[in-house]
Amino acid sequence: MAVRQAQEKYRLSQRRACRAVQISQRVARYQPVKREDEDDLRSRIIELACNYGRYGYRRITALLHAEGWRVNHKRVERIWREEGLKVPQKQPKRRRLWLNDGSCIRLRPEHKNHVWSYDFVEDKLSNKRKVRWLNIIDEYSRECLASIPRRSWKHQDIIETLSGLFITKGCPAYIRSDNGSEFTAIVLRDWLRELNIGTAYIEPGSPWENGYCESFNARMRDEFLNGEILDTLTEAEILTRRWVNTYNTVRPHSSLGYRPPAPQAVLKSA
Repeated sequence: MAVRQAQEKYRLSQRRACRAVQISQRVARYQPVKREDEDDLRSRIIELACNYGRYGYRRITALLHAEGWRVNHKRVERIWREEGLKVPQKQPKRRRLWLNDGSCIRLRPEHKNHVWSYDFVEDKLSNKRKVRWLNIIDEYSRECLASIPRRSWKHQDIIETLSGLFITKGCPAYIRSDNGSEFTAIVLRDWLRELNIGTAYIEPGSPWENGYCESFNARMRDEFLNGEILDTLTEAEILTRRWVNTYNTVRPHSSLGYRPPAPQAVLKSA
């Protein structure tokens, strides 16, 4: 660009213009070679950016790798910047249209089913009625084991939810939580003790001690709840299941090497 400007302004030859701006003629003559898959890759990056509006170029790179693209994050970042893509600070909520058929222990997780954690996330429907989601995650795999919206929760409801998970997933060694009344109920604690499951309660006023679940809650609010207008509890249940499935099987997780917590298994035909 500088060589061309010097040539046009002072009517110089390319050799003299290169000497004036101190650039090699080889550099000035260089023409980038467009790769054969450039247009397809660019279109796919734009499509993924539209589908996953809160993902940056690194997670988009991970999704491309999962699809079989051989591309590094620098090339994706270049296209990302050329297309003016960026992660929006805040997305407007949108309404969906439905068809008729439609004691505190400092411990680190060492393996699956070692430590689970659970917590609540609260939001409102379009009619301003509150809904509370009970989120349960495996701290080691980062898999969301359950995310269930209800208008209210009692310790009996939590026992019922955990019972189903224990049957399908097995029992953890510990369950971590804050000191909410639903989690500290004597009936719940006694029931967990009978199953030889330890309860790890965080210090009051220290939500960072339940960091795994707090991080999940933040991702859920940022990528799901802040972008949806929910009219009914049924709609909340359906969209929650859809988002959790994407979170577990598609969404790249930075602490897992940009792999999803529970990727779908692909069976190859013989």
